[in-house]
Amino acid sequence: MADDLGYGDIGCYGNQRIKTPNLDEMAKHGLRFTDFHSSGTVCSPTRCGLLTGRYQQRAGIPAVVSVKHKHLGMDQSEFTFAEALKTNGYSTAVFGKWHVGYETKYNPIHQGFDEFRGYVSGNVDFFSHIDQSGAYDWWNGDEQVVEKGYTTELITQHAVRFINENKTKPFCLYLPHESPHYPYQGPNDKAERTVGGKFKTQGSRTDVAVAYKEMVESLDESIGKVIATLKQHNLEKNTLVWFFSDNGANPKGDNGGLRGFKGSVWEGGHRVPSIAYWPGKIKENQTNDSLSITLDVFPTVAAITKSKTPEGLTLDGMDISSVLFQNQALENRQLFWGSGNQRAMRNGNWKLVMEAKGMQKSKAKTGVLIDLSNDRKEKTDLSGTHQLRFKKMKQAIAAWNADVGPSSFKKQK
Repeated sequence: MADDLGYGDIGCYGNQRIKTPNLDEMAKHGLRFTDFHSSGTVCSPTRCGLLTGRYQQRAGIPAVVSVKHKHLGMDQSEFTFAEALKTNGYSTAVFGKWHVGYETKYNPIHQGFDEFRGYVSGNVDFFSHIDQSGAYDWWNGDEQVVEKGYTTELITQHAVRFINENKTKPFCLYLPHESPHYPYQGPNDKAERTVGGKFKTQGSRTDVAVAYKEMVESLDESIGKVIATLKQHNLEKNTLVWFFSDNGANPKGDNGGLRGFKGSVWEGGHRVPSIAYWPGKIKENQTNDSLSITLDVFPTVAAITKSKTPEGLTLDGMDISSVLFQNQALENRQLFWGSGNQRAMRNGNWKLVMEAKGMQKSKAKTGVLIDLSNDRKEKTDLSGTHQLRFKKMKQAIAAWNADVGPSSFKKQK
């Protein structure tokens, strides 16, 4: 999982400036989604949704977990994909960004992961591993450790080690990278943040576009090393590799012409690149236009591995292995997004947007209706000419709000 990588930030999604040969090779020999989404429009919610296969509001993570929310985290009663696979004999690890709870009781090793190496906040200096509040944030399990190195490269080193150590048995490896989230630091830069010191949160580089390019290309190189390790042990044809981003890019990145950015319920805030790669299982050079979401990862992986979930647990995502292996088209489905006061839903290619950033005040609370099959940039409101559809979709959003629970931390008890 990349962090803040936009729909148009890599080569196989149209970027001509940033070189991503490894991701492009994955797409060439795998399946590229064109309508894949993050369940949240910012970091923490999507990560919670990915881990649980359920809308993140259900688990108490409706927004970004920040320093001021240090006492909050993903409810420990939640059942993660790591727990599902662990009960089925899989070794499990997460290396990189956690961001669904600062306190050690929320640590990954208490949520089904055998190993954790990385940070629990929203971002760290890529070299000193100090978060934006000025606190040191690098962990081995639930204990802080000192480890030198560029974050992207450290994540890769631990990934390669883990594969080497578990090559003879089933394993599940979750790699939530920091790139290209700020601070904007390339692999040849130096540390800027110090504990308790003064620093520019986003970094001091003025050539942000160049730094961004360096960061994404370093991420791509990392992915190449992971796949090379699988090939080295003849595991490539027995391993599903699935890549995606946690939300859309901010204005520093490229959302491929989609409207909006990170934090917005317009398509640019949550439609993200996604590539699935499994030689011999997934046919080469496939694209699929089915509406899909990070919530689908858990049920799909559970189905592929025949891993069981607790009786009575209902996942909001769905098993899309038919998309991966037969390149089938999914039937029309409904998906929802909530970010603060913003709401949006998809019903197939129809989309309802309410109270979104960049929306006219007169339309904010009533909403706009968009036909994405003819209006990918979300410019034309069709609510006046499709009044019954508009009404039913508003009712669906209201029902979803009531079902998933509070939309902000303030409402949490």
